[in-house]
Amino acid sequence: MFERLTQRLVAEARSPRAEASLALVAFVESSVFPLPAEVIFLPMCLARPERALRYALIAAVASVLGGIFGWMIGHFLFDMVAAPILTFWHSMEAFNRLKAATGTGMILTLLVTSGAAHLPPMKVVTILAGAIGFNLWLFILAAVVARGFKFMLLGWAMAKYGAAIADVMARRLALAAIVVIVALAALWLARTYL
Repeated sequence: MFERLTQRLVAEARSPRAEASLALVAFVESSVFPLPAEVIFLPMCLARPERALRYALIAAVASVLGGIFGWMIGHFLFDMVAAPILTFWHSMEAFNRLKAATGTGMILTLLVTSGAAHLPPMKVVTILAGAIGFNLWLFILAAVVARGFKFMLLGWAMAKYGAAIADVMARRLALAAIVVIVALAALWLARTYL
């Protein structure tokens, strides 16, 4: 299912409605959808590198708005909307584990790691933040920083280096995310227990 959807999004990246599709995918990825916006964002940047920063801005804004929508689902409609979504995507167990260990520092860490590398998926973090009543303004600020930085950095790299950097980013992004997560976890553990 995901392979077919990914192929369709890559084809959509070349269409005249690519920007609207990018905004839609970035929005729903942050609240209810498991496929990352990079699936359409990177092919769009490869096709039109001179527009990469424009695409990055579209993806960042739509992603933050989608995150706010996910926060609202978690805060106001958890039982009616969020629980079925998390169950459908087999994310309820991850959600419950995160909820049990969550405080302000943890939510901020999750927003950064999720925003940068989808670990855990952004929809889980946005719904979790709303469900525990995390401060909405702090949430928006963290989402702007995490998602904005990520998409602007990717857009800049795609505009400057194009296809040469796309392959490297695809292979190294997961490794970089793991290093960041381990470092953040170590800082959190040190702060908590020392």
